[in-house]
Amino acid sequence: MSNEYNWQYDLEEYIKQGEPERAEKSYAWQTAIGLQDVDGLKTSDYLLDTAKDHIEGKITIEAAKTRIQSYYEQRDKRAEIESPSEEADKVSVRIAELLSEKTFQFSPAELCSIHRRLFEGIIKKAGQFRTYNITKKEWVLNGNTVFYASFDSIKETLDYDFEQEKQFSYQGISAEQAVKHIAKFTSGIWQIHPFCEGNTRTTAVFVIKYLKTFGYNISNEVFAANSWYFRNALVRANYNDLKNNIHSTTEYLDRFFENLIMNGTNELKNRQLHVDYEKVQSADPKISKCKNCTLEEMAIISIMKDNPNVTQKKIAELTGKSERWVKTRTVEMQEKGLISRENGKRNGRWVVFID
Repeated sequence: MSNEYNWQYDLEEYIKQGEPERAEKSYAWQTAIGLQDVDGLKTSDYLLDTAKDHIEGKITIEAAKTRIQSYYEQRDKRAEIESPSEEADKVSVRIAELLSEKTFQFSPAELCSIHRRLFEGIIKKAGQFRTYNITKKEWVLNGNTVFYASFDSIKETLDYDFEQEKQFSYQGISAEQAVKHIAKFTSGIWQIHPFCEGNTRTTAVFVIKYLKTFGYNISNEVFAANSWYFRNALVRANYNDLKNNIHSTTEYLDRFFENLIMNGTNELKNRQLHVDYEKVQSADPKISKCKNCTLEEMAIISIMKDNPNVTQKKIAELTGKSERWVKTRTVEMQEKGLISRENGKRNGRWVVFID
């Protein structure tokens, strides 16, 4: 059986083993491999074996990069036909590396840096803005294209979107409201399409790292399993055809982020995004019942659900906050009836009262 069918099952086994370090690495690799689907690319069995060696601690991520690079250099020396998996393998190991790093700066420069690190040596002028206008035929639009930003307005438009996001305050708003805002911001920077190629993968990595600054220990499996849906949702968020009563909407992207952030259970089916798809939903999509929770509270709840015995020190480590901050938040959450503590401080466990 080729890795096209078994890679996700294989990597999922490391998560089931319950070892935090292996699980974290596996999540990163799942996302890295899954995201190649947005451009119809498939990774090789050799990449999967390399990922397993990294997850098991046999090699470092730097060694994994070197191994993949050397593998394709040797193929070239033997004058073999270029492998259709080469780009997917090289970009996958770079995504895994980026997702394992704890550094991030919210800026257009960071977006460019991510693109450069993902595609250097693969795409010409990696990390640089495109210098021409583009169109792309989309299956979900019956071959039509989204109108992307003009190449001569990319820098100004990105600067504006990032400045608007910096000025937006997530304090005091519900996770549901935050999800809708994040979806809108994500669709906006994607519509600018600043680079010649690789925009969706770059946007995904940037957004994952951005969400982690809110304290989320993002497991990334939603991206891993639904990367093509993510791209099609971005397309639908930026496409209008008024004469045929088709309007741009972030509803599909909202569902994706509800699953990612709020533990939602929305059905994410690509056929439902097609402009010709007609269906009347009988009920609202299922999402977490904690509609009035903040992003910070949802991050803490997610950690407690994964490990009811987690300490406040560990929560602080996972969220990037101070222990004092965590203690204050958990007291507030207990007063709001969201969580409780059983069996005392030393040997106690957290009980979460929401879905």
